[in-house]
Amino acid sequence: MADSEAETGANTVRLQVAAARQEESGQGIARMPRSAFQALGITEGDVVEVTGKRTTTAIAVPAYDEDQTLDVVRLDGLQRSNADTGSGEHVVIRAAESRAATRVVFAPAQREMRLQGPAEALKRNFFRKPLVAGDLVATTGQQPVQNMPPEVRRMFNQQAYALTQIRLTVVSTSPKGIVHIDENTEVELRAEFAEPRDGRAVVNYDDVGGIGDTIQQLREMVELPLRYPELFTRLGVDPPKGVLLHGPPGTGKTRLAQAVANESDATFFIINGPEIMGSGYGESEKRLREVFEEATKASPAIVFIDEIDSIAPKRSQVSGEAEKRLVAQLLTLMDGLEARSNIVVIAATNRPDAIDEALRRPGRFDREIVIGVPDEKGRREILSIHTRGMPLGARVDLDELARTTHGFVGADIAALAREAAIEAVRRIMPRLDLDAREIPPEVLDDLMVTREDFLAALKRVQPSAMREVMVQVPNVGWSDIGGLGEATEKLREGVELPLKNPDAFHRLGIRPAKGFLLYGPPGTGKTLLAKAVAKEAEANFISMKSSDLLSKWYGESEQQIARLFQRARAVAPCIIFIDEIDSLVPARGSGQGEPQVTGRVVNTILAEMDGLEELQSVVVIGATNRPTLVDPALLRPGRFDELVYVGTPDKAGREMILGIHTRDMPLASDVDLGKVAADTERFTGADLEDVVRRAGLNALRRAGGDVQEVNAADFADAMEDSRATVTPAMEEEYKKMRGELKKRAAEMAASIGFVPAELLTPTREHKHAPAPAPAAVDRDDRPD
Repeated sequence: MADSEAETGANTVRLQVAAARQEESGQGIARMPRSAFQALGITEGDVVEVTGKRTTTAIAVPAYDEDQTLDVVRLDGLQRSNADTGSGEHVVIRAAESRAATRVVFAPAQREMRLQGPAEALKRNFFRKPLVAGDLVATTGQQPVQNMPPEVRRMFNQQAYALTQIRLTVVSTSPKGIVHIDENTEVELRAEFAEPRDGRAVVNYDDVGGIGDTIQQLREMVELPLRYPELFTRLGVDPPKGVLLHGPPGTGKTRLAQAVANESDATFFIINGPEIMGSGYGESEKRLREVFEEATKASPAIVFIDEIDSIAPKRSQVSGEAEKRLVAQLLTLMDGLEARSNIVVIAATNRPDAIDEALRRPGRFDREIVIGVPDEKGRREILSIHTRGMPLGARVDLDELARTTHGFVGADIAALAREAAIEAVRRIMPRLDLDAREIPPEVLDDLMVTREDFLAALKRVQPSAMREVMVQVPNVGWSDIGGLGEATEKLREGVELPLKNPDAFHRLGIRPAKGFLLYGPPGTGKTLLAKAVAKEAEANFISMKSSDLLSKWYGESEQQIARLFQRARAVAPCIIFIDEIDSLVPARGSGQGEPQVTGRVVNTILAEMDGLEELQSVVVIGATNRPTLVDPALLRPGRFDELVYVGTPDKAGREMILGIHTRDMPLASDVDLGKVAADTERFTGADLEDVVRRAGLNALRRAGGDVQEVNAADFADAMEDSRATVTPAMEEEYKKMRGELKKRAAEMAASIGFVPAELLTPTREHKHAPAPAPAAVDRDDRPD
């Protein structure tokens, strides 16, 4: 610190800027090490002046423990913008005095926003917080996070102004300089947008969550060449010219490009694919040239091309000459004879394979960055961004929401927050007078977004990557399943444990099971088991029927399966459930009339489950009551690792199932479920549900519409009308099958010509026999 003081004068420190944590964005605080507090002679909660290219203000709070030894100050995106500085640069900090303001004028900082409301709410929100004219500030709705001094916490302990964080410009203050709002300050809110001083924009890195590594890569590729071109000149290399961002829709590609432009002080030019297309000959190319000419004049500049696949498709696949000329023009502009300096091109697409391959080389797009679906930590960051200005109820747990929103991208989480806010508004609608122009302040004060609002919103918002497939959030848990103890335990160990604790498997150096085949008599609860495991593992659940995946068009069935697995990877952790799987993957070569499509489908599923592309946090569960018909190649470890028998329940299991089905049924005192269970030998779960349903119908028939309860006689009559669907012969067959299934699969493979029979039972004569010709053996179909 001594060097810093010598350089900047007494009672000042020079610190390097670092980004604040996502949840502290908009709070107006500067986190500094203890040594800076001592050098400045200030205490926690004091006001400081932060000077970069311009001067702003902040509240000094202690650095996090890991930052105490570093000469850094953590500032959020708005403060970096207010000080006109960026991460990695240095600012000078000095102690400051804040005076009470007589008048403060605010205005919206976004062009499309009009604001109307009581200035009192604003006054409460910014009470005692230091302000400087020309600054961008944000309303806040949440309590400050950990490590806050009590006096700072009291300052933030105000009601929120709105259901979302609103960014405002401090148009003017009286007096000038650093001021704060107190009881006597007059606060005015202008309805129209006011341009921030120096044309500073609103979007910054704090508004993009869940992609910290991507931001770091982009900063290297974009900020460094634009801010310090001399670095590349000194090294004797050309700076990067372009970056291609690709990933699913809604992951934040466009927003990230805007944030990069704002944080790197570059002029931002945007080209929306379809807008560049003109009707006249050569008009499209002329428009494209004009954008690049303007960017050259305004450099350093970023040219952002959104949906680049629409203006630069593969020339071999388009028939129109205009499209081919436009692609050629873009190639020339990006890497032509004229050298471009201080211009970086960022393009975004969710179809990278549709772009002309000539663009995808160094010198044009030097790096391709994938922006994928965020993980749980990323979703937590995005949730904190979209709920920054929300008055959240005490029971709202953002960590819980992050855990349950598998597969959600940024746009989905924004929609979730919006739907939850609408739920909150719907609750107070009866208190609103629709004829009045203003909402009473007491109604606004009571507006709160609760946990129930978010849970209701979750029912309406589903991951955008899953819109085309039937995705369910199952509502069946382990408590809804009875009599399947062994099968339940196997699934809990094999599915729930790896999806919830993947680190444990990494530590042991083993891989979790990829697939489970549930087999057993009809009606035993195989589908119900799959739903329960999806709910308890907090995973997405895609349920597919064989008929949905088979198509009469050549190659369409394989594409459907590839798309299914691709979507499951995108929204992992995910469980794919295929019911009656024997009709989708029958044993290949088992019959003369077997359609070719099923053979190709089997090959595709084999490749997807255990091919070159690894399945991460995706589990396949198949269900069948005819396991011997399933292709033997699927029954080996690496595909269906576990073959789980789901049989008929024992007496205790039947009693539990009856208890589940009669949970909401008013039973008479003479009903003994234990006796009913004892009299229903070999009944499956579906049979027992039928008994309960018939007993209810009997009670209705007996007592009419005003029936009060179901008695033992109703159950006795119901059992006379019901029968067990599983016969003793069937039960015996399945029991025999349990021990022999894999062996039988291997024998079946031999009988249909995949594996020579002598390989199954090697004899002394064959021990040293030459290996069969490669064509005769399918490696995947050898017995385990």
